[in-house]
Amino acid sequence: MKLNELRDNPGATRTKKRIARGPGSGKGKTAGRGIKGQKSRSGVALGGYEGGQMPLYRRLPKRGFSKPNRSEFAVVNLGLIEKFVAAGKLDASAPITEDALVASGLLRRKRDGVRVLAKGEISAKVDLVVTGASGAAVAAVEKAGGSVAFVKPAPKSEEAATA
Repeated sequence: MKLNELRDNPGATRTKKRIARGPGSGKGKTAGRGIKGQKSRSGVALGGYEGGQMPLYRRLPKRGFSKPNRSEFAVVNLGLIEKFVAAGKLDASAPITEDALVASGLLRRKRDGVRVLAKGEISAKVDLVVTGASGAAVAAVEKAGGSVAFVKPAPKSEEAATA
């Protein structure tokens, strides 16, 4: 078999129905939209309109709040840190900073800081310098003989511009 002989199985693909291309197509004239009425015309938005009645999305009460300037942290698990230390991508003898985690490929970006969570085991003695960590993660690192130091998160770009 050659590349130019490759074919789909018979019946695997069907040709697209060409709508509104004359009476011979079977979908000519009204193009399957029926006759007259709002839905037969273009530019129809019937999703939220209820014929003048107050729409459902406006009748229901609104709850909650999304903080526009909330902090988003990059999350890293202890098991992954252990794996990268064992592979030699992270140097356990030096303090492991947020920049070192990004440089090793463990994280793509720091976002507003790095937060360490306790998923997985850690046996290497590591000194972490991060924005935040869960209590269980701190306890696990200290049990392995390491330490966790916290740094203040870098100011956001909007705040830095005004300050």
